[in-house]
Amino acid sequence: MAGDITEVGASYSSSVGLVFIFNLIVGTGALTMPSAFHNAGWLLSLILVLVLGFTSFLTVTFVIESMAAANAILKARRIQRRTSISAINEQVYPGNCNSDSDDSQEELETRPLLNNPNSGNHSTDIHKMDLFDISERVEMGQMAALFFNKIGLNLFYLCIIIYLYGDLAIYAAAVPKSVMDAACTYTGVVNGTGCNVSLTMDDPCWPSVQIDRGNIYRVFVAAFCLLVGPFVFSNVQKTKYLQIFTTVMRWAAFIIMIVLAVIRLAKGKGQGHPPIVDFGGVPNLFGVCVYSFMCHHSLPSLVTPIANKSKLTNLFLGDFLLIGGFYCLLSFTGIYAFKDVNDLYTLNFSPNKCGTSEDAITNLVFIEYFLILFPVFTLSTNFPIIAITLRNNLKAIGYREDRSYPFIVDRVVFPLLALVPPIGIALATSDLGNLVGITGSYAGAGIQYVIPALLVFYARKDTHNLFSHSIRNKHRSLFKHNIWILLVIAWAAVAIILVTVNHIMTGK
Repeated sequence: MAGDITEVGASYSSSVGLVFIFNLIVGTGALTMPSAFHNAGWLLSLILVLVLGFTSFLTVTFVIESMAAANAILKARRIQRRTSISAINEQVYPGNCNSDSDDSQEELETRPLLNNPNSGNHSTDIHKMDLFDISERVEMGQMAALFFNKIGLNLFYLCIIIYLYGDLAIYAAAVPKSVMDAACTYTGVVNGTGCNVSLTMDDPCWPSVQIDRGNIYRVFVAAFCLLVGPFVFSNVQKTKYLQIFTTVMRWAAFIIMIVLAVIRLAKGKGQGHPPIVDFGGVPNLFGVCVYSFMCHHSLPSLVTPIANKSKLTNLFLGDFLLIGGFYCLLSFTGIYAFKDVNDLYTLNFSPNKCGTSEDAITNLVFIEYFLILFPVFTLSTNFPIIAITLRNNLKAIGYREDRSYPFIVDRVVFPLLALVPPIGIALATSDLGNLVGITGSYAGAGIQYVIPALLVFYARKDTHNLFSHSIRNKHRSLFKHNIWILLVIAWAAVAIILVTVNHIMTGK
């Protein structure tokens, strides 16, 4: 349930936590980053990545502070519940021990814990405990239930659900698009020379078969749905070995792409001439950057097991600096190595099907096919996990303890609600840059900016009401003043308005 806390299993060191956080953040969004850099201009992209990276780091500290506050509040309430309910009633309603316990519990949860002279032994217990230690996992949904009212909680779930739908649509488009590019052999040769690297979905897939790439893409979307979709109806869970497999695949692919682009540039074969500034690409770059720095929804699962949390801020600062540098390295090598940058960067390393080696990025066929099929292996394994998470969040909106869902609704309707919309979106469009931009600009901005800002605001308010100034939150954000909360919300609002205006004006 939303107010529960979960015990933590095995812990790990700060260095291992740094690696886990790095692996979580650097994912699908990184593959769309070079195209976004190319479209917005290298200087403007660099500035915006630095600003958005800093803002994301700022809101990460908000989430960590909220996690510590949630731990403190729930631990303190648990201590109070050990006290006899009759004694509590006597303190709240002197002379009336038959008062309703729910009312007394409500009073208990809103009055200061350490300012009551009659608080008894539990006050001493609270002083002895390290309340703000993040020792028990409190998920984002649990924090929303703790700090938000019913309307705020439903809006939180709505934001999470929209983001997960967008995430699944990106996966459902990226995998078939990669398979299509590997399968199609039409090169668009003009007058027997050269290769057309700007093939569209209207071009044929094979020279001798009149079936365009768009139809083949939709066939692969349907095949993806049939192969991966059934797992959404089960309770498949990510295993340790699956995580190791996807991590090794991802890092092998990223390192190979950077090395190949650097070699191309070192040989003087770089064809890219990106603009310095192009404001037309900013809205998409904003969404891509928000999506690419996303880790907030998974912070409770990653931060809680870290054994030594005394330097969490330094840990995340180091991670964000590394990630920002990695994104810039991947993007800058890509935009200068290639004249045209695909919205899915791995497609720039497609097998050379023109029969010439002059423009080939590499002559190693295995590496070419490994890179182009890399999203297929990694994203296909993640799709069921995310879809099951979406399915469970859909259930949570209308969940009631005194009423369970009918079997058909629980086992059929909700999985279909999680599966059908993203597949439908993937059938309608293969534009990954646009999908990532929209997902990041709207739902992503809500999860990364608005929700952390509101969580920390109400967390500070509630901890002040309950503890006054008796105990300080040792995980309090460096950005302590409420002006930072206002700046984050204002930044999110302005960015979303600008993105919306741009979509209306451009018709995208």
